[in-house]
Parts: sequence; C-alpha cells; structure tokens
Amino acid sequence: MESLNPATEEVIETFDADDEQSVDEKLKQAHETYEEWRERPIEERQRLISKAGDVLRENKQEYAEMMTKEMGKPVSSAVSEVEKCAWVCDYYAEHAGEFLQDERIGTEPGVESYISYEPLGPVLAVMPWNFPFWQVFRFAAPNLTAGNVGLLKHASNVPQCALAIQDVFEKAGYPDGAFTTLLVGSDTVEDVISDDRIAATTLTGSTGAGRSIGENAGKNLKNSVLELGGSDPFVVLPDADIEDAAQTGAQARCINNGQSCIAAKRFVVHEDVYDEFMEKFTEAMESMTIGDPMDEDTDIGPQAREDLMKGLHEQVEDSIEAGATLELGGKPLDREGAYYPPTILTGVPDESPAGEDEMFGPVASVFEVSDTEEAIDRANKTRFGLGASIWTQDKTQAKEVAREIESGMVFVNELVKSDPRLPFGGVKDSGYGRELAHHGIHEFVNEKTMWVTDVSDTDEMVE
Repeated sequence: MESLNPATEEVIETFDADDEQSVDEKLKQAHETYEEWRERPIEERQRLISKAGDVLRENKQEYAEMMTKEMGKPVSSAVSEVEKCAWVCDYYAEHAGEFLQDERIGTEPGVESYISYEPLGPVLAVMPWNFPFWQVFRFAAPNLTAGNVGLLKHASNVPQCALAIQDVFEKAGYPDGAFTTLLVGSDTVEDVISDDRIAATTLTGSTGAGRSIGENAGKNLKNSVLELGGSDPFVVLPDADIEDAAQTGAQARCINNGQSCIAAKRFVVHEDVYDEFMEKFTEAMESMTIGDPMDEDTDIGPQAREDLMKGLHEQVEDSIEAGATLELGGKPLDREGAYYPPTILTGVPDESPAGEDEMFGPVASVFEVSDTEEAIDRANKTRFGLGASIWTQDKTQAKEVAREIESGMVFVNELVKSDPRLPFGGVKDSGYGRELAHHGIHEFVNEKTMWVTDVSDTDEMVE
C-alpha cells in the first residue's frame, strides 16, 4: 500500500496491508474492548474526546503537512482541517452527555417511561481521501463518546493519515481497540461488514460504493449511514450581490482543489445578471493561484491521483463533444504532478458528464435560466441531493426557494459547509442518515424504550 505525493509523483512510504489473520485479531480486540468501553462513565468518555482535541492541536502542523503530501490539498486548508477536527472533539466533549441522557416520556400514573440511548458495538467506517482527517473525526468523535468503538478502512492512498488518526486516540489515552485502522483494500470490506462482531457501518464516498455498502449492510441487517456524492447547485437570483456571489462561487468550486462532495458544481444564474456574473466569476476563477500545495499562498494544488485527474479531463472532453462550450481552462497543466486548472463550461447538455455526473475537480458548469421557477427546476434536475447554495437579498424569497430545493442542506448567501452543530447529509443518490449535531450521535445507538411499573403503586391499586 503506497503513500504517493501527487505534487511530485514520488513514493513517500510503502506499507504492508493487513492479512486475514491480522484483520481477525483487530476485530477480536475491538469486540473485547467494546465490552469494557461501553461501561465507562460518559464523563470519562467526554474527557478522552476532549484530550483527543488537545492532541490534534498540539500536532496540527505535522498532521497538516502529512495530508498535503499524501493527497495534495493546500497546507493552509490542511491546518484548518485539523483545527476543525479538534472543534468536533470539543463539541461532543461538551454536549454528548446532554444528547445521550434518558429522554423522559409521560405515559400513565405509576409508570416511569423513557428512552435510553445505548451503544451498539464496533462500527466500521469506510472513509475517502479528500478530507482524510475531518471525515474520520466527524464519525469517530460522536461514536466513541457514545460508547461504541471504531474500525477505520481508509482510502488506500492515505495510509499515513489512517495510522496517524489511530495514534491520536492512543496518545489521548483511549484503550487498545477503541479505534483501530485496518490497512485493507475495498475487496475486504464485505467480509468485515458480514462479521458478527461488527454492529454497523458508515461510508463517505461515491454513489457506487454506497450502493455496495448499503446492500451488504442490509443483507446482514446492520445499520448504515451513507454520505455520498453531490452535484450541488449554486443559484444566483437577480437581486443577489453579484460580486460576493462570484467570489464565493469560485471559492466554493475550487475548495480542496475542487475535490469536495459539497463543492458548488452547477451554477444556475438568472438571465438578468448572467453576463455580469460570468465576467466576475471568470475573473475569480482565473485569479486562483495554482502551485506547490506546501506553499501558504497556493489556492489550488494537484488532484489527489493521476488517474483521477485523467478521469476528470475525460469528463470535460466528453461534455464539450456533447455540445458544451469551454470558457476557461480545460487542459491538464504541463508540469510535474496531477494538476488541473479552474475550468468553466457553459451551454452544458443535460446528457453529458458535466450535466448529469459529479465533476470531482475544479470544473464549473454554468446554466442560464429565465426565472425563479426555472432556477428551481434546474437545481433539482440531478440524481444527487446533498447541498445547495442560494444567492438573493430577499430573505422571504430565499426561504421559499430553499424549501423547493431537493437536498439535505441549503445555505443562503453562503457556500455549503459542514458544522459540528448542524446535521450533515443528503437525499436521493447522495445517501441517507445524518452526521454531526445530536442527529449524528443518535445514528449508531440503540434507542431503547424503557417502561417501568411501580409495583407498590400497583398493589395499592389492587387493594
């Protein structure tokens, strides 16, 4: 299993994958640890997740540079990612006890009835490379604090990050087996999900991977959460602040080198402001600094892998062949590394990669619409439903349009982003279930109904 720097194309380090025996030993350890870990007081679990946040902050530059070298994100973004991971640890350290306390429900005289939130067991997390720390911690922080234990099958191109995350929890004082990294390929996942020692699974990844994970989890009657791809609309209405919309739109399209499920991908612009928006948006995209991701001034680094960059370029070429117009970019850069420039396509046919698929790189598809109703129709004309961004100065109109958008999240006059305080997830082919907030910690607990009749009260009633 290789750790390869996409900016230089050199191998950083090679790791031996876990064999069948090693995987079995790790599953055994996780199950045994769970039996003890679940009994730990919630206060202790909160203290340890808080300590994990401390470990992240103390080593944030090291972890950030590791991410940058393994998958190419700008180092300044990587530092912010580590800080965000520490924030989610802080959040559950403060709120997990509140989210997991018994929920009292009034039923009948002489009866104590409530819902008890109890852990399920070892949870398998199958995670992607694009936010190699954040997407793991937004799973791990609530789940470990709820009393579950975690096993991580990370993307094969970020093994250093996978092992470093396990080390974070070890440094924080978690017991062996509370959080374990499995260095395995995707062909091992089905067997792990099927193992009786695994209670549930969660995936962040492609729709295809989600279908496979969901099928396997369902076949084994195990709970699953799927956070899948997206083709988020960025809707610009006539009264929008065009300068702000254009600048934020470029950022929303190119964030993380354009490799984000919640990046703005389809720009739906009202005809009254289309020309002005295109002028400012093109300028903003052109102004992005492409370069060494270890440079603090770099906005866009390389794509995470050479094959991913080639696949993105094929999508662009196929879209142009289908009738789209190339306005900016559109060719891999002639330099070492998997670099692809900010790219803009207009006149995109529905039946083209840019019209119906997820473009996982800095490629924007722009659509001109004649009215708000057409904007809503265009925004919803996708099999995905993760996030959406709406730009208008009319707050009432914004709320009305937001309710018509088929997505798990809508942000008005802001790019779509994740926040520990808000539930995160999608609908349609973008998956199901929610991460973060109190919704995320409740996904992998047993919501147990408790009905306790007071026997003494019953006796008195009989007498």
